[in-house]
Amino acid sequence: MRPLLGEEEALAAAEAVRSGWVAQGPRVREFEEAFAASVGAQHGVAVSSCTTGLHLAVHVLGIGPGDEVVVPSLSFIATANAVRYTGATPVFADVEVETGNLSASTVEPVLTERTRAVMVVHQAGVPADVDALKALCEPRGIAVIEDAACAAGSTYKGKPVGTDALLAAWSFHPRKLLTTGEGGMVTTDDPEWAVRLKRLREHGMSVSAADRHNGGSAVIEQYLETAFNYRMTDIQAAVGLVQLSKLDAIIARRRELAARYHELLDGVVETVRDPEYGTTNYQSFWVWLPEGADRQEVLAGLAERGVSARRGIMASHLEPAYEGHPGIALPVTEAFTARTLILPLFHDMTESEQDTVVSALSETLHTSQLTVRG
Repeated sequence: MRPLLGEEEALAAAEAVRSGWVAQGPRVREFEEAFAASVGAQHGVAVSSCTTGLHLAVHVLGIGPGDEVVVPSLSFIATANAVRYTGATPVFADVEVETGNLSASTVEPVLTERTRAVMVVHQAGVPADVDALKALCEPRGIAVIEDAACAAGSTYKGKPVGTDALLAAWSFHPRKLLTTGEGGMVTTDDPEWAVRLKRLREHGMSVSAADRHNGGSAVIEQYLETAFNYRMTDIQAAVGLVQLSKLDAIIARRRELAARYHELLDGVVETVRDPEYGTTNYQSFWVWLPEGADRQEVLAGLAERGVSARRGIMASHLEPAYEGHPGIALPVTEAFTARTLILPLFHDMTESEQDTVVSALSETLHTSQLTVRG
């Protein structure tokens, strides 16, 4: 992945610096409003990362010690960690082999009387079937939080992912299609939650620093609750506004490249694709290696041929941080993390570069399979 950053972003960041207001301020507010509108949400709350956004989403629901939140193990470890930050217990559920996402059928077996929320990840930009999860959870009084870290620009049932979300958290890390360097956003349609989320990200202050300085009169702020320092800067937001204006073009190009990968890799490996109910932004392009292929050997073979790939999506329950964490068997998750790898895909990738990737993968797999047979 290479972020698409250029002169426009550099100028926007420089303008923010020259303005004299570089902390959270007017550009952050503009970015919040523009991003929320782009995903069909009423409110956006900019934060320092998707991880802090997920933490705030769990926190604002009043979830804490003694509560359980269902999460996929097949996700960056921040998904589960955000639950632990509140003192609640993450409960791992398996995923669907076609999408890498939680579903109603994989979540239902792990629900208990202590379940307060399900945190569904739109894995690598592939939209999850959120309506089915809501139909399962809402009658039980269980909230559905959307980890949309990778999903900016993906669609679900003809609408942007995040439309009608109770709470959704987004990432602007450099590996994402829309980047601010570091940064994140929480979107919601609930005005009271939006107000509280903005307060929680800024130490619990009753009035933001920007509003206090622009108020025209002396304002003595109060600190209404124990909170956090999860703010975004105006420099980041300035970059984010430029990136947001490019998002549609970035996704169109990635989907064009993904379609070409599908054609070139047909009969070679299984590849990530759109689910029937939505479209992916192809944040990452994963492939399933054939049975018996040694992934480390394949990655090494690709590297020798000048191609930088990486392992598939991690399984959090297999990491040392979750050693001994109780849970059910997760066979699809473990197959996914062991047998998939992610191929290069970036906006300005050329057809020649893509041909190199496909050729290198085909050659490496051929050599690997000969070794297995031998």
